[in-house]
Amino acid sequence: MKELKPEFFSRIDESNDELFYQVPRMVKHIDENACLAIENFYDDVLPSGRTILDLMSSTFSHFPIRMSKECVIGLGMNNVEMDANPILTSCVVHNLNCEPVLPFGANRFGAVVVTVSIQYLTQPVEVFRQVHRVLDTSGFLIVAFSNRTFPTKAVAIWRAVPASQHQQLVEYYFDLAGGYENVQFLNITPKYIGYTDPVYVVMGQKS
Repeated sequence: MKELKPEFFSRIDESNDELFYQVPRMVKHIDENACLAIENFYDDVLPSGRTILDLMSSTFSHFPIRMSKECVIGLGMNNVEMDANPILTSCVVHNLNCEPVLPFGANRFGAVVVTVSIQYLTQPVEVFRQVHRVLDTSGFLIVAFSNRTFPTKAVAIWRAVPASQHQQLVEYYFDLAGGYENVQFLNITPKYIGYTDPVYVVMGQKS
């Protein structure tokens, strides 16, 4: 993949993101089968006894119920949405597209999770570098995504490349950010008779 130019991260709607997200959306953005697939996957991979950061958080984190006993911090755009999230132990309202610096100290989190929101980041490589800073030793960045989106707020490159290449794009973010190892792609789409939203994961470990 070639250089990621600034114009690749333009949006159809370039108005302030805070205006778009000021109205709470207390909904799940993927179907129930896809939600369950992500929940089961997180149940397998998220560490116990370590603080987790739910990046670009909202009302639903799709975390397993066991995480209600853990320290989970949400960072998102709407306080009402995050206040309604039963998994979060605390939350921070922060616009990553205006300020990609994470407001946390270094080596704090055992895992950072981005769930069905990666397509909205206008500075993903900078955010991945910040995630690396706040991850503790051998911590994971986990990016789960589907084919659902708010098209007016998704960045141009996400809209332009075929869905089959989104995996490569996210892997490239990891590569450009540096400092990650064991980067892998997983197709966790549930096996279901009939339609279900696809679910994919790209994850890497802090090196």
